[in-house]
Amino acid sequence: MRIRATVAAVTGALALSAFAVPAAHAAAAPDLTFTKVTVNKGKPIVARASGTTSVPVTYTFKHAVGLGIGPDKLLTGPVLYVGASFGLDVRLGGDEPGTCTATSSTVASCKGFIDLHTDDERNRLFNTDARKWNVGAIALTNRGAVKTQGGLGVTQIKFHSKLSTTDATPEPVAAGATITVKGTLTRANWKTHKYEGYVNAPVALQFQKKGTTAFTTVKTIRAGAAGALKTTVTASVDGTYRYVFAGSTTTAPVTAAGDYVDVK
Repeated sequence: MRIRATVAAVTGALALSAFAVPAAHAAAAPDLTFTKVTVNKGKPIVARASGTTSVPVTYTFKHAVGLGIGPDKLLTGPVLYVGASFGLDVRLGGDEPGTCTATSSTVASCKGFIDLHTDDERNRLFNTDARKWNVGAIALTNRGAVKTQGGLGVTQIKFHSKLSTTDATPEPVAAGATITVKGTLTRANWKTHKYEGYVNAPVALQFQKKGTTAFTTVKTIRAGAAGALKTTVTASVDGTYRYVFAGSTTTAPVTAAGDYVDVK
């Protein structure tokens, strides 16, 4: 049945077991409008290499007086889609419907989740999903009526990234001698469920002089094979070196733990 299959694809478990009504019995779409949708508190969604990333979403909907909004009458949930228009075939949504509380006779305030999986067919992440997504929402009544609404905002899904602890050698070092600073930048691969080197990504080497609180950028290098980072600097004063990746359109930023160097 189209409604049951569609909503299952959109929102995972929008409690269709409770609303198992034939499409032929569907009523007119509920008279409501979604507003004030906020995904992940306005921040990009960052998903690790394995497991489930549950992203909090808050939203409001306005409805006609007398519309039953209890969980036995109406289910709602946020969804993500790509493209100019929001059709019924949306892949990323929540495993469960949102929970809503009436704030007036015509307004409800809701909380829900978008659940992104790397090892489950429901709302499964693919590596091509690291991009911008449009935000929409869906409502389902106990009579099988579906209401969809798009254009509710934009969010970004990004790969989680890691930087190994910065390693500066030799330690201690004589003033004027050369220090070699190493590290590794990796990011999530949602297909293999592993972290793999982020080759050619720009990474800044920063230095914090002993007795100060601020880091300054010494140089920017590109990650090599398997995400390897390696460069040299001249030792002058005591301080801490660290690598920093500022992030990209597909990958979240990350800062490595620093390594203190004693200059003799």
